[in-house]
Amino acid sequence: MENRENEGLNALGRKTEYKSDYAPEVLETFENRHKENDYWVRFNCPEFTSLCPITGQPDFAEIRISYIPGDRMVESKSLKLYLFSFRNHGDFHEDCVNKIMKDLIRLMDPKYIEVTGLFTPRGGISIYPYANYGRPGTKYEALAERRMEKLWNE
Repeated sequence: MENRENEGLNALGRKTEYKSDYAPEVLETFENRHKENDYWVRFNCPEFTSLCPITGQPDFAEIRISYIPGDRMVESKSLKLYLFSFRNHGDFHEDCVNKIMKDLIRLMDPKYIEVTGLFTPRGGISIYPYANYGRPGTKYEALAERRMEKLWNE
């Protein structure tokens, strides 16, 4: 196993400190050692929670993040801490999904990314927001359009 000590990661290998509200600053990246390859990285967070911004009641979801990395990749412990930071944060389901996607785009500039929130029913209705992004002017932008078009046709 190669040594990653010089990559500037702060969360990995240290005592875990949980933020009490939305904290994009905890996200960290490391170098993608396989930049020449296109490959999927997928994270599932089945215990995501946030708060309804109107009622303050908890909302529960599985958040699925899939991306094709560019030069940088998100470090998984920092991603966990970031997703947990929504626990006391009030946002609608669609806002959570879009905020997560945009924060990850700013963080690592992936070739392609998609984020889905599988929220548990509230009042008998489930909401499953989906957002995606492909790097503009590339085949990944076309991939994002195809994936979105496929969902529209379901």
